[in-house]
Amino acid sequence: MMRPMEFSRALALAGGILLPLIETVRRWHQLSDWRMAPAWLDDWIIGLFLLYGAWVTRENRESGRATLAAAWGLACGMAFPSFFGELMPGNGADPSGLSTAVVAAVKGLMFGLAIAALNATLRAEPKV
Repeated sequence: MMRPMEFSRALALAGGILLPLIETVRRWHQLSDWRMAPAWLDDWIIGLFLLYGAWVTRENRESGRATLAAAWGLACGMAFPSFFGELMPGNGADPSGLSTAVVAAVKGLMFGLAIAALNATLRAEPKV
């Protein structure tokens, strides 16, 4: 079984790469419109912060633990309105063309994983 900090780091690496990539594909046709930048730039910021959190915990996990927890906290804080906003009636079509149910399911899964990773980071036993 994977230890909590290993789980959090692995998920941070995966999320740090996949989140910006998926969001870029999802909003590819909007990238040249700078008025839409807040809609995709937040995922790039979260992804970079998750990668940084994984990087600073690679050798000394305890010293970088606060950074990784902060990265997961940011991810959770940003995922909350994104997920629940998707559930609101009348939010319109998704820019990807996918159904609202599919997008809500993916965002819900990602939100749940972010909560689990934050929990794992906070409860990881310090190395003695």
